[in-house]
Amino acid sequence: MILVGLTGGIGSGKSTVSALLTGRGAVVIDADAITREVQMPGAPLLARLAERFGEGVIAADGSLDRAALAAIAFADADALQDLNKIVHPAVGAEINRRVLAERTTDHVVVMDIPLLTEHPRDGLQAIIVVDVPVETQVERLVSFRGFDEADARARIGRQATREQRLATATHMIDNGGTLELLVPQVDALWAALRTLPQLPADWEMPAPKPKPEDG
Repeated sequence: MILVGLTGGIGSGKSTVSALLTGRGAVVIDADAITREVQMPGAPLLARLAERFGEGVIAADGSLDRAALAAIAFADADALQDLNKIVHPAVGAEINRRVLAERTTDHVVVMDIPLLTEHPRDGLQAIIVVDVPVETQVERLVSFRGFDEADARARIGRQATREQRLATATHMIDNGGTLELLVPQVDALWAALRTLPQLPADWEMPAPKPKPEDG
């Protein structure tokens, strides 16, 4: 297994890069998709969310009302911190399970983690940052995802800065242009990733770094 990380700010087009890598043979472990899975109706996580944020975050059909939860969590720093404390451990455990299931293969395993800069992980052999200008992020969020401009800028502002992400990168993909400009960059990236050494079959996931508040 070759293990790498993929990150990028909201609206950067990271999902497009992820899909292109999948098409070239990568095994992508998508943190956002796993987050949705652990919040499916009936999942234990939903009961914990309802306990902290109120029954109003659960829709009539038992699913998570993401808009209602976001309205609470993103309006208050303490609420957002509590949300992360509930969701991140469950997501992290499932990510780790899927990574370890690949360790005896020769696959390139891509951990697609939007907040990789904010929450670094040891053991990665490369970190790919999908980069676009902030104004491009705003334009895409408004045009393609229905955000109003103030909300788009607020969401971007709550993430790591462009400069902070780029400072962590071993590989950078410029996704500020067209798909025709993107594809050759992904081809070159894929060739570079394939040259990385295989991790041993008994490789173990490094323990998470303690957070500052943990001492």
